[in-house]
Amino acid sequence: MISFSRINYVVTVELGGHNTPLLIDKGSNLTWIQCEPCDPCYDQQEPIFNPSRSPSYKPILCNSTTCNNLEYYTRDCVTKSSTCQYYIRYGDSLYTFGNLATDRLVLGTTLVKDFVFGCGWANYGSFDGFSGLLGLARSNLSMVSDTYSVFGGVFSYCLPSMNTKGSGSLMLGDDPSFYKNLTPISYTNLIANTEMPNLYFVNLTGISIDRVALQDPSLGHKEILIDSGTAITWLGPTVYHAVKTEFLKHFKGVPQAPAFSIFDTCLNLSGYKELDLEHDIPKMEMHFGTDAKLTVYGAGLLYIANIDMSQVCLVIAGRSDADEISTIGSYQQTNTRVVYNTKTSTLGFAEEICS
Repeated sequence: MISFSRINYVVTVELGGHNTPLLIDKGSNLTWIQCEPCDPCYDQQEPIFNPSRSPSYKPILCNSTTCNNLEYYTRDCVTKSSTCQYYIRYGDSLYTFGNLATDRLVLGTTLVKDFVFGCGWANYGSFDGFSGLLGLARSNLSMVSDTYSVFGGVFSYCLPSMNTKGSGSLMLGDDPSFYKNLTPISYTNLIANTEMPNLYFVNLTGISIDRVALQDPSLGHKEILIDSGTAITWLGPTVYHAVKTEFLKHFKGVPQAPAFSIFDTCLNLSGYKELDLEHDIPKMEMHFGTDAKLTVYGAGLLYIANIDMSQVCLVIAGRSDADEISTIGSYQQTNTRVVYNTKTSTLGFAEEICS
């Protein structure tokens, strides 16, 4: 069963000669891993990294520019000559504490020397048993910034559909020859959010269901967060109501089903077992700026709560307060190449089979 609070995607890199599976987190300002000796430690699948066995490992000192690039609330220094320490707390009392350091990083066949990361001596939480987090935020010490000279501040991903066992891809750099997109990439500008400057926001200017444009005064006047870690899309209350109303117009005569989890728009499709979710369900298009759009087909709109199709729900939820942040989650980003370009401050979308 899918957790509708978060969905985790994992990439394996080589750090300090050690294969390291990391959770991808576009909201994290720093890449970090568990290091020996640690107390507390959480159980992880791979052996914990031992910096004493890596000849290229180097701690970072407090009097360095790199240490000063740490956000002030995560930096901990005793003296200028001491080792730079970081502290990051997440929700649900999860945290990691340790030293800032550099080591050799290998991504595919590309070597990044002196990659900056956190070597965690005290780590609390499960983190799903992976070695740490890969930080892809817009901060000075995220992987995007630290590898800027190699990859130019560009990364992209293609997330596989939730109902397949295939793997997607994470690519760094702006080489379109590696993409397998089926449609041209359409770009929109990233919008600065003063309260969360390291995250990725865009201007949602319109939504259409099966080419019917929805009307809502908030469209075009409120930014929306792009987040691969959040499972589903959350819309403002009036926008969600417009989506729900237009969506149900395509299912006249179909009995509704009880709400499921956080979803209040559910249908009983048990009498329509030949239904093709990819082709018989109206598609949704989300429009950004003047040219960009994200197309979501049926498999990214519906969740089958009961295998007999008696409870099939729209996988979009509405915020209770218009001031809450709207978010485009990973469920609606599947089978799409999403390109982040921090140099030009743009975000691009193209259809692609990701599995």
